[in-house]
Amino acid sequence: MRLFLAIVLLFVILIAWTSRWSVFGAEALRENPLDKRPLFAGLQVKRGAITAAGGEVLAKSVRVRRKGGSIYEREYPTDSLFGHPVGYANLLFGQLSGLERSRNDELTGTTSELNSIVDQLQGKRRAGNTVVTTLDADAQRVATDALGGQKGAIVAIEPKTGAVKTMVSSPGYDPNDVRDPDALSALNRDTENAPLLDRVTQGTYPPGSTFKVVTASAAIDSGQFTPDSVLNGDTGKVISGTPLNNDSNVSYGDIDLRTALKNSVNVVWAQVAERLGKQTMADYMDRFGFYRLPPLDYPKDQMIASGERGPNGRLIPVTSPLVDVGRMAIGQDKLTVTPLQMAMVVSAVANGGKLMKPHLTDKVVDPDGRTVDTIEPETWSEPISSQTAAEMTTMMRSVVDDGTGTAVQIPGLDIAAKTGTAQVGAPGSGLTQPWFVAFAPANDPQIALAVTVERSQGGSGGTVAAPIARQVFESLLR
Repeated sequence: MRLFLAIVLLFVILIAWTSRWSVFGAEALRENPLDKRPLFAGLQVKRGAITAAGGEVLAKSVRVRRKGGSIYEREYPTDSLFGHPVGYANLLFGQLSGLERSRNDELTGTTSELNSIVDQLQGKRRAGNTVVTTLDADAQRVATDALGGQKGAIVAIEPKTGAVKTMVSSPGYDPNDVRDPDALSALNRDTENAPLLDRVTQGTYPPGSTFKVVTASAAIDSGQFTPDSVLNGDTGKVISGTPLNNDSNVSYGDIDLRTALKNSVNVVWAQVAERLGKQTMADYMDRFGFYRLPPLDYPKDQMIASGERGPNGRLIPVTSPLVDVGRMAIGQDKLTVTPLQMAMVVSAVANGGKLMKPHLTDKVVDPDGRTVDTIEPETWSEPISSQTAAEMTTMMRSVVDDGTGTAVQIPGLDIAAKTGTAQVGAPGSGLTQPWFVAFAPANDPQIALAVTVERSQGGSGGTVAAPIARQVFESLLR
């Protein structure tokens, strides 16, 4: 009996030890970047296609002959158009990015293990599933052309579902080139243009006055202010011990918050933030998703959290003594954001105060044409009340009607928006970071977007970014 029990115990240990790697730790092993075996095995698997929302093929697998046999390689028919969101899959060298990486299990068919075993018993080869994205191919082309080769980013989201419709980062890259490791190295060495940097999710810029959407939302939702609250808007007001000026040094006298947002009056919003206090501002920034990675189905190391950054580049809390809350409230100080984060902010306002999880994938379809997974809309947070969202919408509509955002106007379409122009570069350089965030139609929002252009020479959000946003709206709301 003792011998029997000892043998049983040994078998239990053996089963537990092997199960640790083959069952419980299998997913962690597959995701370990040091484990290249799944990637090499994938060379013999016909990887699933990636398509745009309308069916246009963005990535596909083709059989090619190599020394010693044949393998599958990826082809990207749209070249650089979807380089960043789709990414690349160079399995020969174990390199993945974008959706090719975040949806690797679906694309290789490893999410249907039971079906794979049955297929193997029937002598069938494993094949990957097709990933159908939410991306609009026509709008992606329009947005890319609208940037006109300027460095910058555009992202458009359906506020009610979180579906990402356009995701443009310029300059881009052609994922077909990444088959050659030398070409990939050259792209990595191009630090001046940084073509591999996804500016939508990794580009961190001062948001300028677009951040006043967050400040105004916090002011109204906290109950400390209303759109009719009046403050003095004279330029040169002392904020944190230093005079702060309005754009062009214009003084407005006593004005309400509606007028202050429409004309983007710096000193008013700086005063609002000082009265709210750092903790309240921190609370609302947290509600909108700052200081966290966005919940996008995208590789985590290809996304950056937005927030205040210290001298070492690391995020610091708003409550830190290093933070000038008045200047942060107008999108300056040490605040940096990604275009995706600002698109999420206006998306929450557009959706009645509910922020939906952004997603690039619509559904996953198996080789037999069956839908095996559908991404359903999911609420991520509720940063503001529906009443606050309605009041913000009214205030943002005035920005387009007769404020700083008139360049986005489209006949027959009501748009709610906020412009932003952050000062960048050395003092006196004249370099700016133009921004435009908006949603439309204002009374039934279908699209929320963020546009930014890097280091414009004297351009503003209303003159540089707003016309780009107009073209994207016209494409998506056609």
